[in-house]
Amino acid sequence: MWKKVKNYFTGGSRSKIVVTADEPRIIPRSEHQISRANISENALKVLYRLKDNGYQAHLVGGGVRDLLLGREPKDFDIATDATPEEVRRVFRNCRLIGRRFRLAHVHFGRDIIEVATFRGLGDGEEQATRENGNGMLVRDNVYGAIEEDAARRDFTVNALYYNIADFSVIDYADGVRDLEAGRLRLLGDPEVRFREDPVRMLRAVRFAAKLGFVIDETCERHIFELGHLLREVPAARLFDEVLKLFMGGAAVETFEKVRHYDLFRHLFPETEEALAHEEHDFPITFVLRAMGNTDKRLSEDKPVTPFFLYAALLWEPTRLRWEELIADGEHPIPAIQQAGSDVLANQVKHITIPKRFSIPMREMWNLQPRFEQRNGKRPQQLLTHPRFRAAYDFLLLRAESGEADSELAEWWTRFQGNQGGDQEQMTQGRRDDGGGRSRRPRRRRRKPKTQDG
Repeated sequence: MWKKVKNYFTGGSRSKIVVTADEPRIIPRSEHQISRANISENALKVLYRLKDNGYQAHLVGGGVRDLLLGREPKDFDIATDATPEEVRRVFRNCRLIGRRFRLAHVHFGRDIIEVATFRGLGDGEEQATRENGNGMLVRDNVYGAIEEDAARRDFTVNALYYNIADFSVIDYADGVRDLEAGRLRLLGDPEVRFREDPVRMLRAVRFAAKLGFVIDETCERHIFELGHLLREVPAARLFDEVLKLFMGGAAVETFEKVRHYDLFRHLFPETEEALAHEEHDFPITFVLRAMGNTDKRLSEDKPVTPFFLYAALLWEPTRLRWEELIADGEHPIPAIQQAGSDVLANQVKHITIPKRFSIPMREMWNLQPRFEQRNGKRPQQLLTHPRFRAAYDFLLLRAESGEADSELAEWWTRFQGNQGGDQEQMTQGRRDDGGGRSRRPRRRRRKPKTQDG
């Protein structure tokens, strides 16, 4: 379908980047199911006002894709030929963000409609694609025509535009056919596109899990080959990408696919190492239950806290380190504190975890051994801890997966439901073990043999 191409040199090899296309497929309103009734009121305001001011205005990307699939879009992004400064002149409630490529955010209270100017592909050697020292490709962002903007999209199903002028859908890359076939296909050479932005590999897995699509074979092959490039992505960016992976309503399927494509070990190396060499089933069961719980809460419109998700993903290496410290004679409570510090110190080398999340993660982990302390006033004191509820839910997941004692979880469930004298009766005569060991037998280190044998 693409007509013209420009050649850029990348690392000594010639790579073709699409510039313009043959006539795109125009799907009139009578032949598609997108209705303005399903587009947010604020997005429609932005589309119409841009059009009324003489600019092109299109709903683009995932919003169009989801509407064509009969899904409710999470976001409504808009593409236009107006520059960011022109968008700001049209909307007083607009703020410009970004350095490398400026975006316009039109604010309607808490609702933000993102407006992007059509991106171009550069012109000649000055805007050529470059390869950095880590094998990633870097291309400067410039403004362009809608055809160039479509060529810069990642997947064909995201290169779809809903034109507010006549309510048609503009398809530049056979995206509608791929939607009908349930196929996820990259625009352009998959190797080049993944080197440009390795996060596209995570996006491919996320969309495949979310939409129930299959990934194109060529794309699949390069995911297996180029997963290591994720280690070159800024750790701060990967924090948000992991949240997108597992907080999109299909966390279970996404987790399985991320491991299948061998990407998980580049994100959580210690967790993957622990899962790959574990002799028991409960580590995998625990993570899958945590993912299933996330999906369930999202489906019920309940909040999901990022720190709980990250705590679950990092629990297995933390637990193993905890057991090692206990086996060396450390008390369970300082042992879990040290284990959490060790694991987080290693993890932030790969994915930055802001303190507003890492602190409650550690607090929740640190409460796990305290659940073993069920005598006297300690249980009542634990109930008043601000992180109790999250820690209790974490304990339930541990018990459901077989890693923690189910009797312990049941006791705490009953204890919360009782009051006054009933709680006192439950705590009297209990023997406190000082706390917090999992059901799994502790591993003993072999002492090195001496010369005396």
